[in-house]
This record gives sequence, structure tokens and C-alpha cells, in this order.
Amino acid sequence: MEENVKKIMNVLPAAAGSIMVCCGLYLDVFNRDFVGRGPLLAGGLLLIIVSLYLIPGRRHRMIVNGLFLLPLIGAFFITVLIPFLFGIFYSFTDWNGIGFTQFLGFENYVQIFHASDSLYSLLITFLFTVFNMVSVNFVAFFLALLCTSGVKGRNFYRASFFLPNLIGGIVLGYVWQFIFNKVFPSMLAGSVSMLTNPNLAFFAILIVSIWQYAGYIMMIYVTGLQGVPRDILEASAVDGAGALKTLLHIKLPMIANTFTVCIFLTLVNSFKQFDLNYAITNGAPSRILGAKAVASTEFLALNIYNTAIARNRYAEGQTKAVVFFLILAAVSLTQVSISKKREVEL
Repeated sequence: MEENVKKIMNVLPAAAGSIMVCCGLYLDVFNRDFVGRGPLLAGGLLLIIVSLYLIPGRRHRMIVNGLFLLPLIGAFFITVLIPFLFGIFYSFTDWNGIGFTQFLGFENYVQIFHASDSLYSLLITFLFTVFNMVSVNFVAFFLALLCTSGVKGRNFYRASFFLPNLIGGIVLGYVWQFIFNKVFPSMLAGSVSMLTNPNLAFFAILIVSIWQYAGYIMMIYVTGLQGVPRDILEASAVDGAGALKTLLHIKLPMIANTFTVCIFLTLVNSFKQFDLNYAITNGAPSRILGAKAVASTEFLALNIYNTAIARNRYAEGQTKAVVFFLILAAVSLTQVSISKKREVEL
């Protein structure tokens, strides 16, 4: 009986702390003028921590270990999870970046799927993702084969191919913008910059993306190829298998998990492409779509940025970000699932 009373007394601070946290969050959303919402949140969290520490039992040590992880978990909640949940909430309102006056329901979602610029950005983002994912992996795997062969200076090649990935995307984008606008036209007399043509500007971003990212993916393929057991390769050579048969029937099946990782990384990176897109073209040049001009190279991430920051339509931008997350999550999970099944088949 006494032990039950002690447990109840230890649980009470947790209950009080939870109520304080809920009240603090409510006041933060609906009554920003109340100055005590910060101390209310901090006090509630402190009560919950103290209550967890005082709860007796066999799992007490596990709880204490969890408390030591609390700073990291708290940082994740504050910087990732809570803003994400608030972002979903704001997508159903007329949020202006500071506050909101009314709930709109699914009006923002309906609006973005009827906006030609949003649908066009989604389309070219899908196209860029497909082209970039295939091209980067093809180039990276070819470079990995080169760097794991007996060619002289292969360590120098590895460092050289990986070097572009160390340069920041914004800096890299402005450098290549200068190359496309000044260097190439001066080398080819009578030609114009690729960035002035809606179709060629798309491929200009693709070229720079491959040049920057292929070296990073190459290093993952190099690690996978070096992990193939040497005795299997020697046995295949003794059996008379050539380089092509060894590649197709031994190396490729044995690094199937490497392909899963590389395809996932390139898919996510391509879908989230922002810095090169912003620095090289910033969505330009324009293209006439129906009776409306749209930015021909404005990928979805840049479209969200321009909607929220440049055009001050924060609720619409947040709605696009939520849709962006759902699409990216669905595509990524589908890709991983298919790749895992292919691994088993191989």
C-alpha cells in the first residue's frame, strides 16, 4: 500500500508537468501576448524530468539513461519535429509568417493543385530526378570501376573526382553560371548561353549536378567493389570468366545493397535540389505554359522558397512543403522497397 502511494506521488509531478506543457503550447499558439508561456513550458518539462528520475522500479536505470539522451532528443524535437507539426497545422490556415486569422481547411491544398506554376515545378522536378539519378549513378559506377582497376594514379583520380563535392552548391552554381554565360559563348563564336534557352538551361543544371555529385557516389561504389571477396574473383578468373562476365554475374549481384544506398541518396538529393537551381538560373528563363508565363527551371524546392519568402505567401509555401514531404517520403520508401526485393532476387 505504501509503495503504491509512493508511485502515485511520483506520477503526480509528471501529470502536472504535462498539463503545464500543454497549457504553454496552447498559449504560444493562441495567446502570444502572455509573457509567462516560456517559464510554463520550461517548468512543465522540468517537472516531467524530475518525476521520471524519481520513479522506482527495475527500469529505473533505463529511464536515467534516457534522461541523459534528453538534450539530444530535445534538440531534435525543438528543431525538427515540433516545427514540422506546426508547419502541418499552419498549412490549414492563412498564416502570414507571424500569425493567422482563420482556418481555411484544405483550401490551400486545392489551390496549389490548380496552380500551373506548382504543377509545372513538380513535373520538371520529377524529370530532373529521373535524369539525374540515372546519370549520376551511371557516371559514378564507371568512375568507380576505373578507380578500382589497375590503372596508374588511381588514388589521384579518386581525389580529383571527389573534389567537386567539397565545394558549396551556391559557390559552385555562381562559378558555373559565369562559365555558361561568358566562357562557353566566347569559346564558340556566335553561340549564346545555355541559360537563355528553357530546355538547355534544364540540362545545364543537370550537367553541374552530375559533375558535383558523381564523385561522392563514386566513393560509395568504390567501397562496395573493394568489399567483393578476392578469392571469388580469382576463382572466376581460373574458370575463364572475362572482365564483362565477372562484372555482370559476380560484382553487380554482390554489391546490390550498395546500389540501393546510392540510388536512394541520389533520388533524395535530386528531389531536394535547391542550391544549384537557385545559383545557376533562379528559375529563369520563362516559358509560356498555356496563357501564363512560368519559370522554366524552378524546381519544387525553389518554388516553395519563392512562394514563401519572395512572394510572402507563407501559408501556401508551407502547404507546398507538406506536399513535398509526402511525395518525397512515398517515392523514397517505394524505391527502397523495390531495391530490397531486387537484392533478394540477385
